[in-house]
Amino acid sequence: MPAHEGHRSYDAVVVGGGHNGLVAAAYLARAGRSVLVLERLENTGGAAVSTRPFAGVDARLSRYSYLVSLLPKKIVRDLGLDFRVRTRTVSSYTPVERDGRPTGLLVGGGERRTREAFARLTGGEGEYAAWQRFYDMTGRVARGVFPTLTEPLPTRDELRRRIDDEEAWRTLFEEPIGTAIEERFADDLVRGVVLTDALIGTFADAHDPSLKQNRCFLYHVIGGGTGAWDVPVGGMGALTDALAATARAAGAVIATGHEALRIDTDGRTAEVTYRTADGEAVAVARHVLVNASPRELAALTGDRPPTPAEGAQLKVNMLLTRLPRLKDSSVDPREAFAGTFHIAEGYEQLATAHAQAAAGELPAAPPSEIYCHSLTDPTILGPDLVDAGYQTLTLFGLHTPARLFERDNDAVREELLKSTLAQLDAHLAEPLADCLATDADGRPCIEAKSPLDLERDLRLPGGNIFHRDLAWPHTQDGTGRWGVETGHANVLLCGAGAVRGGGVSGVPGHNAAMAVLESTDPRPSSAGDRA
Repeated sequence: MPAHEGHRSYDAVVVGGGHNGLVAAAYLARAGRSVLVLERLENTGGAAVSTRPFAGVDARLSRYSYLVSLLPKKIVRDLGLDFRVRTRTVSSYTPVERDGRPTGLLVGGGERRTREAFARLTGGEGEYAAWQRFYDMTGRVARGVFPTLTEPLPTRDELRRRIDDEEAWRTLFEEPIGTAIEERFADDLVRGVVLTDALIGTFADAHDPSLKQNRCFLYHVIGGGTGAWDVPVGGMGALTDALAATARAAGAVIATGHEALRIDTDGRTAEVTYRTADGEAVAVARHVLVNASPRELAALTGDRPPTPAEGAQLKVNMLLTRLPRLKDSSVDPREAFAGTFHIAEGYEQLATAHAQAAAGELPAAPPSEIYCHSLTDPTILGPDLVDAGYQTLTLFGLHTPARLFERDNDAVREELLKSTLAQLDAHLAEPLADCLATDADGRPCIEAKSPLDLERDLRLPGGNIFHRDLAWPHTQDGTGRWGVETGHANVLLCGAGAVRGGGVSGVPGHNAAMAVLESTDPRPSSAGDRA
C-alpha cells in the first residue's frame, strides 16, 4: 500500500527526494503546507548520499558528491538541521617534476608557508603576489554574489552593482577565464591550479566563447562568501538524512519506491501519476516541485525536451590501508591529501586533455583531483579501521565526456581508470595498488563511475552532475522571479538544473519553496521565520 494512502490531495507534491527536494519539502511542511515527496529509489538523497560500497567493510563514503561550499548557513539555521562541516587544513597540493626532481605546490598551512611554497616552485615572489590579488578579487565577488542566491533573482545590472568592481565583472562575466589566467600568472602549474575550478563537471576549454567555464568557475569560488570547500561531518548522507528527518518531523510524507510517471496540470491544480510495486496511483496538488533534471521535467509534462546535456567526469571511490608515500619527501602525505590533490592539471596538460577528448580520444594524461575525507572527518570509518590507519580517497577526473564511453562503457572505464591511476603513481614513492584495502571477498576496495554509469544510476542526463550547463546567477530570458519557474504556472523546477542550481547547495529547493509560499501567502517571507 502506498505510504500516503488515504491522503491523496496535497498543497505540494515534490518529485524526487534528492537534497533539494528535501529542502523544499522541509520549508513547505514547516510553513504548514501538506507535502508529499515521491522518490523513485528506495532511499532519499539522490547524488548526496553516503554508502558502504565495499562488502564487509565499515567505511561509509560520500559516493557521488564529496564537499560542501554552496549550502547557505541560512538554510541550516532556518530548518534547524543537525549538520556540521569541518574546514580542511590544506587547500591543495599539486605535485610536479621540475629540473629532474620531484616537487610541488602546497597551498595552505598559513600564509608564510604558502608564500614559501610558491617561491620554492617558481623562484620568486611574483606568482604568490598575483595569486593573492586574484583571490582577493574573487573574494569580493563572492561576498557580493553569495547572499543573492536565496533572494529573488537580481537583474544583470543589479548584480553588477552588488559586486561593484568593474575589473572583476569583466574578468569573470565577460571575458574567457583563460584570458585572466594568462594575463595574471606565468607559471604553468599555478595557471592549471586556478583553471581547475572552471572545469569541475564542465567540458570546456579555457577560452571557450560560450563562457560556460566562467560560470563553473564562479560557482566554485563564491561558496559561503569565501569560496571555501568543507568536509561534511558524517559524510554527505548526514546532510540528506538530517533534511529527511526535518521534513518528516514537520509533517511531510516521504514515499520511497514511488516513481512519478506524468504531470497533468491546468496551471491551478496538478495531478501526478506515479507507480509503485502495487501499481499506479494519482496524487493531486496545488503545486508540483520537480527535483529532477530539465530533461526529466519535460518527459513528465510532455513538453519539448531541452538541448541534450553531457557530463565529462570520472568518479572513483577508494579505501586504503595507509596513505601512499610521495616522491616529494618535503611534504607529509597527511598534508598533501588533506586538501585537493591535483594530478596532471598543469595548464597545458588541461588544454591537451580537452583537445584530445574533443577529438574523440581518451586523454593520454587524464587530469584528476583527489580528496581524502577521512583525514578531516574520521567518523565515516569504523573504529577498527581508524585505529589501523585506514583512509578514504575519492577521485574526480576531468575532460572525459560521455561520448567517449558509448562504444563500450565497461572497457573504456577500465582503460581510463588505469591511465588515471598511472598519472597518480608517477608522483608516488610506492604504487597506489599496494595501499588499497580489500573487501570481505578479497577484492580491492575501488569503484569507478563513468558519466554513463551516473546517468543509469541517478538519471543525470548524459551523466552531467549539474543536469545542464550552469547559468549565470542573474535574470535572463524566461528565468522568472526565482529561477525555478517553468512553462506551467504551478510546476516548479527545484533541482540542479534550475538557475542557481548545481552542487550540493539546497538553493533551488529553498527558492522553489519561497516561490510557492509567495504565491499562496499574502505575507511572503522565509519559511524559517514561520517555523
